[in-house]
Amino acid sequence: MSDVLIQRIQELESELERLRSQLKQSSGAADEMETTSSPAPDESWDCKADVNPSSSKKERKKGGRDRPFDFSLHPRRHVALRLAYLGWAYQGFAVQENTDNTVEARLFDALLKTRLIQDRQSSNYHRCGRTDKGVSAFSQVITIDLRSTQFCGGLGVTLPENVDVSSRSKAAASELPYVKMLNRVLPQDIRVLDWAPATEGFSARFDCQSRTYRYYFPRGSLDVALMAEAAKRYEGTHDFRNLCKMDVGNGVLQFERTILSAAVEPVQPQSLSSSNQYDLFIFQIKGLAFLYHQVRCMMAVLLLIGQKLEAPEIINQLLDVENNPRKPQYSMAVDFPLVLYDCHFEGLSWKQEPEDANHVVSALRQHWTLSTVRAHVLQGMIQGLEARGASSSGHCLLVEGSRQRNYRPLLERPCCESLESRIDHFVKRGRLEREEGENGGETVHRGKRSKHSHSASSLPAASEQSPDHKAED
Repeated sequence: MSDVLIQRIQELESELERLRSQLKQSSGAADEMETTSSPAPDESWDCKADVNPSSSKKERKKGGRDRPFDFSLHPRRHVALRLAYLGWAYQGFAVQENTDNTVEARLFDALLKTRLIQDRQSSNYHRCGRTDKGVSAFSQVITIDLRSTQFCGGLGVTLPENVDVSSRSKAAASELPYVKMLNRVLPQDIRVLDWAPATEGFSARFDCQSRTYRYYFPRGSLDVALMAEAAKRYEGTHDFRNLCKMDVGNGVLQFERTILSAAVEPVQPQSLSSSNQYDLFIFQIKGLAFLYHQVRCMMAVLLLIGQKLEAPEIINQLLDVENNPRKPQYSMAVDFPLVLYDCHFEGLSWKQEPEDANHVVSALRQHWTLSTVRAHVLQGMIQGLEARGASSSGHCLLVEGSRQRNYRPLLERPCCESLESRIDHFVKRGRLEREEGENGGETVHRGKRSKHSHSASSLPAASEQSPDHKAED
């Protein structure tokens, strides 16, 4: 038995040796063929690239990733972008030094990631307004220079220098899909709605014709008819120093603003004739521009009127700065129901792809479904407890701070510093400086740029700010 096994092993070893020899001969022939067909070393491609094609591909990909993007080879296009965002999770719209949790910070992360801009400083960036912490927007607008494909020129296009554009294809290329590119990398609660080409000097801040805010609130026990009558008193041009936070330190020294319309209306028209405490209403206000916290202060006063703690005439008294030059101390309305609803511009042709719009609607429906179900779960729990005899105080929950047991009328409360006192304070600190006016009699207060000011491309110095070009709620 062992002899047979030994013989079989010897046969297998012989077969193995034969196969090795055969393989060696085949390999030699292949090498010879490769040598005769290989290009000369001075040909345009590297001979080593064929030895390990997969390795070469990885090296080329890695090299492309490490190579900086040359923005000087591409046209730039001045465009307007319209954004919608849910501001509840953010510390406001504008970039801040002490946090990166702002809508604007996320937006610039996306612009840099998609290589639509090289950096913020050179992007010619303007924003329509700065919404406060917790405030949302349906129609925030910015203007900015983005990378473009339009070598043939066009509205807002700046062609690259030192690039022979005549050698480029004469056929007009389609523009980059700005909306799709940005929405792919932005958080789900920040969406770009559409874009529009704009002339080079067009500014989202200085060319805005009007801004509209909405503040959502439930009827509860409020007298909404009285609030609607009182809201009309805001219309017109008034000094709103008693209905805002005076931002004197940043050079805001003029508090006259024009309100085009102000109204309190039901979200659903049929709610006007009902008395359901769960019906939703909106305070909608349209103006040329707004002061810091202006809408929330105006809403706070309306809520006091709706609770019949103040008469509608209190609005006229607060607007009378000659007889009431100092703001009474009161809490403003909370932030989350406030929305920058519309920013109106003339001369812009907005471009929107139906597919992009459908994606935005889908994302918003997800938010709406979750919020609506939660709201009705809470409403069902409240109604169930009320059916068992429980009751609530009916106190309005949309005003900051704790409830005062004994209400004190606004005009009987302690007052804040006067405007003149605040100006003196910031002059002493060096934030403002005094200059004699041309007539020699008036004193002009001119703001110095603070460390919190944005670059010159995004915000002018305080002394250059027109009072009707600032939306800061």
